[in-house]
Amino acid sequence: MTEFISSLVTSYVNWVKAMPIVSSMIQFAILGTLGEVVSKWIVRKSFRYPFTFLLTLWKMIVWAILAVGIKYAFSGHSAMVAHLVEVGMLPALNKFGMALAISISLNVQFGLLLVIMHRVLDNLVEKEKNWKGMDKSMYSLLWFWIPAHTVTFLLSDVYRIGLAALWSVALGLILGMFNKK
Repeated sequence: MTEFISSLVTSYVNWVKAMPIVSSMIQFAILGTLGEVVSKWIVRKSFRYPFTFLLTLWKMIVWAILAVGIKYAFSGHSAMVAHLVEVGMLPALNKFGMALAISISLNVQFGLLLVIMHRVLDNLVEKEKNWKGMDKSMYSLLWFWIPAHTVTFLLSDVYRIGLAALWSVALGLILGMFNKK
């Protein structure tokens, strides 16, 4: 069993290293959409699948598009924070301090754009444009994403996108609980 798990992890790592953008897109397409499904299940108190096939496909495409930006933002903000430390614009930071600084930088700058872009892309296919709850989405950057991504940036780069995609399932679960009817 240990060999199987080790082999699985090695295969995953090799896949992520060989195809960083495509693997990000696939992970977010599946797990981001799953997070939305879980949220709807909790809100509606029903395990009936909440989306049509075409809407599911659209949501997967949206998550895949967002994943490209997320992958680049993870790399860019990591490099930026490291550079700011290097040139003395931030103090020397331990591993946790670096993870926290990257997470704050990422979520305060890129996170706002991501939340807006996600809603814009979702609204492209909706009959009625939905801008409700944007404040909750923005606040989630503070109470959920900064702590979650601090943990994410404590990991090796190869595991970050996978964990971030898993966090989207966790957030779907949490938001579903908050929005229960």
